[in-house]
Amino acid sequence: MDELAQTNLPSGLYVVATPIGNLEDISFRAVKTLENVDCVAAEDTRHTSRLLNHYRIRTPLVSYHEHNERQRAPELVEKVRAGLSVALVSDAGTPAVSDPGFRLVRAAVENGLAVYPIPGVSAAVTALSASGLPSDGFVFIGFLPKKRGKRLDMLHALAAEPRTLVFYESPRRVAALLEAVKSIMGERPAVLGREMTKLHEEFLRGSVTDVQAELAGRPEIRGECTLLIGGATDRKVVSDAELEDLLQEALARPGSSVSSVSKALAKHCGLPRRSIYEKALAISKTMDDRKRD
Repeated sequence: MDELAQTNLPSGLYVVATPIGNLEDISFRAVKTLENVDCVAAEDTRHTSRLLNHYRIRTPLVSYHEHNERQRAPELVEKVRAGLSVALVSDAGTPAVSDPGFRLVRAAVENGLAVYPIPGVSAAVTALSASGLPSDGFVFIGFLPKKRGKRLDMLHALAAEPRTLVFYESPRRVAALLEAVKSIMGERPAVLGREMTKLHEEFLRGSVTDVQAELAGRPEIRGECTLLIGGATDRKVVSDAELEDLLQEALARPGSSVSSVSKALAKHCGLPRRSIYEKALAISKTMDDRKRD
């Protein structure tokens, strides 16, 4: 029998990728799966209802999101253990990839239940494929922590990564993310994918500064954003403590100046000249004060 024509799916958890914008970006297999499972576990039942109605699918929906997944995961596992088939979907893209679903998939695996991936759209791969940045290797980061300290720590940890970095970010915070990237990693190639597959799809390409300048001229930024940053080159990545030592050593040399030292170290470390200049100026002032004392 043709697999697409079967009406009774085997018991199991079906991880179904759904469109990130354009409703036509869904596979035949995904549509048939959503039609034939016993229920669909959705991140937002109202959002998923629009997709199901578009394809005239009448499968019952149950909510499964970050606020109820600890309670709902065992309930859904019990449905599968009882011989039912459950489809897991998120609001957009592939479930469990920066979306709810990990706990449910893990619980199904731990209980020896079948897990069937129904592949499809992922915003990360969609943006990467059209970015023009190296795609033979990349690191998917997703959303950074919301707390500033943890965000900056993670960016510092990624500064030496040579592969393309892929971030998800809200339109409200993407400008701040770009500024943090430039401050910590220096000038890098950057691509911002916005409203991908939708009517107002847009890709901004250039340096981090170029993308910042384009966004700065807009009254507001709309749509979920996928930001890609080029990987580190062979320039040396240093910690703040190492940078301070390098600056002190360079400024102590006869004939050195804050300007020349800042320019040389900015090139050496791949960091913004302005931020190094400010550090060098502060260190130079401290050194002068010590000499006078």
